[in-house]
Amino acid sequence: MSVHGGKLAARALKKAGVECVFTLSGGHVMAIYDGCLDEGIPVIDVRHEQAAVHAADAWSRLNPGSIGCAILTAGPGVTDGVTGVANAWRANSPILVIGGQGPFDKLRMGSLQEMDHVGVMRPITKWADACYDTARIPDYIEMGVRHAISGNPGPAFLEIPMDVLMGRVESMESVRWPKFRRTAPQLAPLEADCREALEILASAKRPVLMAGTSVKWSNASAGLNAFLERTQIPTYVNGMGRGTVPPGSNYLLNRSRKDAMKQCDVFICAGVLLDFRLGFGNSIPADAKIIQLDIENELIGQNRSADVGIVGNIGASFETILKIMDDEKQTLDFSGWLNELKPREAELEAAVEADLNSNESPVDPLRMCREVRDFLADFDQDCILIGDGGDIVAQASKVLPVPAENGWMDPGPLGTLGVGMPFALAAQASQPDKRVLIIYGDGSFGLNGFEYDTAIRFNLPIVGIVGNDAAWGQMIRPQATIYGSNRLVATKLNYTRYDKIVEAMGGHGEYVERPEDIRPALERAFASGKPALVNVKLRQDVDTGMKGSTYA
Repeated sequence: MSVHGGKLAARALKKAGVECVFTLSGGHVMAIYDGCLDEGIPVIDVRHEQAAVHAADAWSRLNPGSIGCAILTAGPGVTDGVTGVANAWRANSPILVIGGQGPFDKLRMGSLQEMDHVGVMRPITKWADACYDTARIPDYIEMGVRHAISGNPGPAFLEIPMDVLMGRVESMESVRWPKFRRTAPQLAPLEADCREALEILASAKRPVLMAGTSVKWSNASAGLNAFLERTQIPTYVNGMGRGTVPPGSNYLLNRSRKDAMKQCDVFICAGVLLDFRLGFGNSIPADAKIIQLDIENELIGQNRSADVGIVGNIGASFETILKIMDDEKQTLDFSGWLNELKPREAELEAAVEADLNSNESPVDPLRMCREVRDFLADFDQDCILIGDGGDIVAQASKVLPVPAENGWMDPGPLGTLGVGMPFALAAQASQPDKRVLIIYGDGSFGLNGFEYDTAIRFNLPIVGIVGNDAAWGQMIRPQATIYGSNRLVATKLNYTRYDKIVEAMGGHGEYVERPEDIRPALERAFASGKPALVNVKLRQDVDTGMKGSTYA
C-alpha cells in the first residue's frame, strides 16, 4: 500500500530516537503529524515557533540518546524558530529542525511563504539542506541527525517542500532505511597529551579547574569527579557543567572564583571556552599555564593558546589521566590550596547574608532566591530548575545549589530570554516523575509566558516564580549610571499581575509582596497540581552602584 512522505519522516524520526516533537500547526508540514500518529510519537503544539525549538533544545539536554525535534511551517514559521536554533547553536545542543517549504514544482515562482530557509539557517547550524525526493526523506533525516550529534554537537536543519512531503511511494519497504546512530562514537585522547598535562600539574602549587558544557555532552561527570576526588583541585562550574559536580563535594566552590583565578598557576578548562565569561582568556594570569580538554581540536586555544590541549571525549580523557596516575603510582594532592580558599568562600557568603535574610518589602531579590533554596531543600521530589532572565539568573546561580546533573538549565551563552516555559515543557514531558521550577525575571516572562497555555492543555504541572521588579533590571542600572537616573528609556515595565494571566488561562496564580509569604505560596503552587505561577514583587534597584548586576 502506498504511503505519503510524512509517514516516512515519522518512521525515520522514530528510528532516530525521537520520542516527542514540538511544533506549531502549519499546512506545509502537517503530513508529518499524520505519520506521528502511526508511530506513537507525541506531538506537543506550542503558541510560538521559537518555543518549539527551545523545547527541542531542552529535550536533547535532558535525554541522552533521544534527539530533540521541532517541526516548523514555511516562511514565518521557520524565521520564528531562528532564535531557538541560534540558542542551540551556541549551547551545542544536538537538535533536528524540520522546516516546510512551498511546492518543489513551483520553486522560485513565489509560492505562499516561500523563502530561502536553508540560506537563513546555514550560518547557525552544523548542517542545513533540503530534500527534493520523497523516497529519500529517511536518508536526509539520518544525515541531519548524524551531523547534529557528532563531534561538538549542535543543530541541524532539513527543509522538505510540501509536495515532496505529501508525495507517495509504493510502500515503506520500497525505500532505503539507513542505520541510525543515536550517540556519536567517543574519541579517545592521545596518551602523550595526558602525560604532558600531568607533568604540568606535578609542578603546580595552585591549580584551578572549571567544568563546562562539553563535560555534559561527553557524559564525563563520573571521570571528572573521580579525578577531583583524587586530586582535590578547587573546582568551579559554568554553563551546562552545573550539576556535573554534585553539590556538597569538598572540592566544589562557588563565590571565590575571581580570587582563585588571580592566584592560580595552572588553569584547567574542562569543556570550557575562553569566551566573555572568562574575559576571553584574560581572567587567567598571564604566567599561568592552561590545560584545555574538549571534544574537538577546533575548540582548543580560542582567544588564548593552551599549553596542553587534550582532544577527545572528556570522560575518556580523565579516565586516561587516572590510568596513568595509577600505573605510575603518581599522587597529586592540592587539598592545602583548597583549604586556603575556603575561608574566602565563607567570607563572600557572609557578605550577602544580610540580603539573603532581608525582611524588606518589596522583596530583596536575594531573599527571594534564598526562600526558593530553603523550600527546595525540604522538597520531597526531584526537581529540575530552569533560570530565565538576566539579573535573576545571575543571582539565583549564586544561591541555589544545582541538585544533580541535568538539574539546571538557563539561557546559555547567547543570553536568550524566554527559554523558561519552553524548556520546562520538554523537561516535564520527558521527566514526568520530577517536578519543574522556573525562576523568571519579569522581562523574560513576557517573551514566552503565553506557553502556560500549552502547559495547561497538556496537563504539565510546571511551577514558575517571577521576580517582578517592574524593570529590565540588567539594563536599567547601567543606563542610570551612564546617562543619569532621569534619562531612563525602554527599561521600565509595570508591576503586572502575571499571576492573574496564568489564572485566566486555567492555571494557579499567587501574588506575594512580603518575603515570609514566598514559601507558603510555593507550597500551594506545587500542591495545586496545575501549571502555576508565583508573582513576587521585588524592590526596584535604580542606582549607580548597580547592586546585583552582572555589569558590576
